[in-house]
Amino acid sequence: MINICVIKLKSGNFAKIFFMIRITLPDGSVREYEKGITGYSIAESISPRLAKEVLSITVNGEVWDITRPIDNDAKIVLHKFEDEEGQHAFWHTSAHILAEAIEAIFPGTKFGIGPTIENGFYYDIEMPEGQSLSEKDFAVINKKMLELCQQNNEVVRKDISKEEALAYFTTKGDEYKLELISELEDGTITLYSQGNFTDLCKGPHLPSTGHIKAIQILSLAGAYWRGDETRKQLTRVYGISFPKQKMLQEYLEMIEEAKKRDHRKIGKELELFHFSPKVGMGMALWLPRGTELRDRLEAWLTAELKKRNHEMVKTPHIGHVDLYKTSGHYEKYGKDSFQPIQTPAEGEAFMLKPMNCPHHVEIFKAKQYSYRDLPYRMAEFGTVYRYEQHGELHGLTRVRSFTQDDAHVFCRPDQVKDEFKSIIELIMFVYKSLGFKDYKAQISLRDPDDKTKYIGTDENWEKAEQAIQEAAHEMGLKPTIELGEAAFYGPKLDFIVKDALGRNWQLGTIQVDYNLPERFELEYKGADNLSHQPIMLHRAIFGSMERFVAVLIEHTAGKFPLWLTPDQVVLLPISEKFNDYAKKVLELLKNYDIRGKIDDRNEKIGRKIRDNELQRIPYLLVLGEKEEESGNVSVRKQGEGDIGNMSIEEFANFINDQIQKDFEK
Repeated sequence: MINICVIKLKSGNFAKIFFMIRITLPDGSVREYEKGITGYSIAESISPRLAKEVLSITVNGEVWDITRPIDNDAKIVLHKFEDEEGQHAFWHTSAHILAEAIEAIFPGTKFGIGPTIENGFYYDIEMPEGQSLSEKDFAVINKKMLELCQQNNEVVRKDISKEEALAYFTTKGDEYKLELISELEDGTITLYSQGNFTDLCKGPHLPSTGHIKAIQILSLAGAYWRGDETRKQLTRVYGISFPKQKMLQEYLEMIEEAKKRDHRKIGKELELFHFSPKVGMGMALWLPRGTELRDRLEAWLTAELKKRNHEMVKTPHIGHVDLYKTSGHYEKYGKDSFQPIQTPAEGEAFMLKPMNCPHHVEIFKAKQYSYRDLPYRMAEFGTVYRYEQHGELHGLTRVRSFTQDDAHVFCRPDQVKDEFKSIIELIMFVYKSLGFKDYKAQISLRDPDDKTKYIGTDENWEKAEQAIQEAAHEMGLKPTIELGEAAFYGPKLDFIVKDALGRNWQLGTIQVDYNLPERFELEYKGADNLSHQPIMLHRAIFGSMERFVAVLIEHTAGKFPLWLTPDQVVLLPISEKFNDYAKKVLELLKNYDIRGKIDDRNEKIGRKIRDNELQRIPYLLVLGEKEEESGNVSVRKQGEGDIGNMSIEEFANFINDQIQKDFEK
């Protein structure tokens, strides 16, 4: 509703009529402003300091430039750099600064897309014929970008017709922009300009380039245009920027630390896993130490699942194509899956399974259940296969073969909430035990304004969404709510874990599914003796073993919890004549379930200590004449040095106490 305000002059005449709009702030308070007010002016009316810090504004759920006029009543949220929406505007403008700098230095460059990412931004470019971009160009581009920022050029938004947009980029000879424009609807196209650069973009952006005080290129990569391997490969330029130079310095230091923690580097140093081109890209080979680590994770979680009444199952690595057509996975994942496997029988084809769910559904169907039998919980560490493009493969985090810690719960509608709480409790226990103490939850719900893309009744959706939200709050979580982000088959709860470097990883997930029970015609006999359709809950805690191990490696820098590490101790005889004593000690430690190995190389003890410190083995036991005579061991803690001389029994008790303390933290 727009109100009219009439201004009366001292003379008694009416001077002018202003149209007023009502602006609702996040705290629920309402203020009236003149029609056409901008986010910046609203911030200025609240606090001059806020006006200096505000970068973008959400108007009725849509993120805008803070200089864009607001002409109607609106609910707003103002965003600073600390907010995701503020960073989006900041880094979006920075991507345009990068493009402007490159175009100034390399005239004739063509530009693809330049979006923001979780940390920073990138721009895909095609260099002029005969030229290429390399790290030696970074310094001059960085200098030019900072110069453009310091010019404090105004960023101007312009609505433009499709015809005008096509004409403009035809003149520039940029076929990538022309392709993008051809897919847009007339009346929805906007350009953004700053300084000597104009780009096709929907925004939002900063009001001017001066907000950017620090900006730098990070790296280069190849990227196929629109992710299509049959299209031209462009140069992807990654960058980062901040409102303060200090923030850039801190980020660069974090990047250096991340390089040291890279799971590919540490995985090689600790001999955990290996990739062989002959086996195939994206197919990890688990070495003995890595297998030990992975097996212990699986065994530990399996024990916890059995305590919580899960039954472990095993399913084949392949399934008939019809199975995935029934489930809908063939339609959804067909393009991202390996091609069907043809058998000698005519018309018979199998697929490497992209999901474990359909196999678990068939296990449920193998038996008749009544309402008294539910909930029924089954779990599997099931290996699945998806065809990721070459350029998207990255260590263990993006692979083509990975093992999911899948569990599926078949339950009645009245059991959904309690099952959700039980799974949340397990996820929280697992993360705490592994040292992930900083995590947040996100609930994805149905789009209330467009229910056509979802299956299931309104009644079931409302029950499920209410159950998820109540369960999350009752378990002490403070989840964010994302409308319209639910899967088509049901709402979900995701866990985003923050690692030691402050990076976010989406790991655990719990999803409600009406789709598969409906497609496979699942049923149970109710108390009314009629058939009812169960609700299916999907859940993963690790997500995939490969990705989780990668995150765990980088989070701990390879210094795993004592209970999990493949080798808890290494025995270091100071000379060959103490090798037999080392073997005796190792056998005694095995009686206490302590895992270790002997370094019996013909090397000086100092070299042995240094080498095993680099292997991140928690405890080093030095064995010499004094230790053999007393039947003791001299104990060194990794990274700390000597902690004393102990008997075998004392050391075993010490290790077990340390493991118990790790679980109690």
